[in-house]
Parts: sequence; C-alpha cells; structure tokens
Amino acid sequence: MKDTIDRIKKFRDDREWKQFHTPGNLAKAISIEASELLENFLWDDKSYDQEHVEEELADVMVYCLHLADALGVDIEEIINRKMDKNEEKYPVEKARGNSKKYTQL
Repeated sequence: MKDTIDRIKKFRDDREWKQFHTPGNLAKAISIEASELLENFLWDDKSYDQEHVEEELADVMVYCLHLADALGVDIEEIINRKMDKNEEKYPVEKARGNSKKYTQL
C-alpha cells in the first residue's frame, strides 16, 4: 500500500495541487465523489456499471488518503482505533445477523 500512497502523493505534488488540499476542500471532494459513487445505484441496485463503480470508489479512497495526509494522521492507527470502538459497540453475540444500531441492541 505504501507504494500506492507514494504514487498518489507524487501525482499531486508533480501538479502542485497540494496547495488546494485543505481539510475542508478534501472533505468536500470526498462527499462529492461519494455522491457520484452512490449515483450508480440510483433506482436499481442490481444493474450497474462495475468499472464505473470501481473508478468512483477509487476516487473516494484517493481523496480519503489525501485528507489523512493533510491532517497528519496515520491511516492504520485511526482505522484500528475506530475498529476497537466498533467491536465494543457491536459485540458479536448481540450484533450477529442484526442490522440495528448499537443503541438498539
């Protein structure tokens, strides 16, 4: 993954785009790209263009990586910290096969 992240940063840096990558701008970009991803499933969850979905998903993930970089956070660390919280909120014995929010378990 490190090589991929380095490639993403190099792409940005070669174009001198880091100046535009404020946390606010990146959060907006994530939301916009997530909406473009969601649009693929509008009105029909079964019939979508796989390639287009993959491209939009990649866009979301790239902007997430840029935001993590702009905030100076370690992606693995914040994901694992969040997973620790999720494991507490959703214990297997209560959450297995259940889509309810943790406050309703």
